[in-house]
Amino acid sequence: MFLACLFLSLGMAMAQTHVTGVVISAEDDQPVIGAFIKVLGTSNGTQTDVDGKFELNVPAGAMLEFSYVGMTPKKVKATANMRVVLESENKNLDEVIIVAYGTQKKSAFTGSAAVVKSGDIAKVQVTNAVDALKNKVSGVQMTQSSGAPGSSSGILIRGIGSINAGGAPLYVVDGSPFDGDIKSINPQDIESMTVLKDAASAALYGARGANGVIIITTKAGRADRGTITVDAKWGSKSRAIPDYKYVNNPAAYYELYYKGLYNYAVDAKDGQGMTPEAAYAWANAKLTGSDSYGLGYNVYTYPAGQTLIGRNGKLNPNATLGRMVTGKDGQQYWLQPDNWLDAIYSNALRQEYSATAVGNTDKSTFYGSINYLKDDGITVASDYRRFTGRLKADYQINNWLRIGGNMNYSHYSMHAANGGNGSSTDS
Repeated sequence: MFLACLFLSLGMAMAQTHVTGVVISAEDDQPVIGAFIKVLGTSNGTQTDVDGKFELNVPAGAMLEFSYVGMTPKKVKATANMRVVLESENKNLDEVIIVAYGTQKKSAFTGSAAVVKSGDIAKVQVTNAVDALKNKVSGVQMTQSSGAPGSSSGILIRGIGSINAGGAPLYVVDGSPFDGDIKSINPQDIESMTVLKDAASAALYGARGANGVIIITTKAGRADRGTITVDAKWGSKSRAIPDYKYVNNPAAYYELYYKGLYNYAVDAKDGQGMTPEAAYAWANAKLTGSDSYGLGYNVYTYPAGQTLIGRNGKLNPNATLGRMVTGKDGQQYWLQPDNWLDAIYSNALRQEYSATAVGNTDKSTFYGSINYLKDDGITVASDYRRFTGRLKADYQINNWLRIGGNMNYSHYSMHAANGGNGSSTDS
């Protein structure tokens, strides 16, 4: 028995392998302090020391998992004298962001800024390019007072900056302050939007940038290839806010209105102080009248000599929906209950068409685009239509001189349900 236990212990000891190594960061080739090493399938593990080194007893052929906060975990088979390189998980550190004084690497930028790329803008269907910032940039508050087609959102960066002055940020398009309507810029023409949120980042713009700065960079011609892109988008939209619970039955509505008149008639303090019998007759007489007490609208037909509402406060069982009336013009009209919400709201269609051409030579680049948007509203007589065109080109004359031009044309018209003939703008 003693010999069997001895051989078993010797076999277990021989199955263990002593592993040593070091964990290095791929970004700066420096040791990673505190990286965690775990033997897969077990609870055994360790951490690297101040030199990034580790040592661990593991079963032969074991797989090790190396992990550290902000770095991509890595699985490696255990060997002697290991050297493990961990990649940074944040690939955005080497991104170049556009700031007030030009461009900077994100890893070297010390101010407060956020960047939204064209890929993020393309994921949402927006009329106003700034609406693409919703839920993407911290510290930016956006409010929309109207759901009408073409309506713009109010934007605040890091709260209200002044009680009396406006709180809108400064827009800078391709390096120049922009005072026009931001809706005149086609979102598909935008390469990136950078939001400068703190005073240091927006210092170049002085007091104009007190409420923050939104830097918009439009797309330019690419130096690698020429392309032509045609894009068509169709979508449908409908009313999203549900109806609150309300009286939608004509009988219940007349009964409820009659009850209000009856209670007012019998009230001795604030009402008429009538007897119940007189109040019953008075409420029925006023119910569908045209004075300040009545509804002025009766859609029921009931036998002559009877009342619309009985003494029990319920609709006359002999009353039927629909009633023929004679108008002031002597013509007869048939009255019946209508669902005005169905008459006001309907499903709407959104159409957008665009064509883009990008070209280049060894000395020049070219970008041109046209876009047409037709956005119908869910309410009657509301819509937004916009046509935009952009042309951006540059040419390298010699080694020290490069010229370029950037032009944009926009025309849009907007109609609201209560806006009469609407508005139209060229820019």
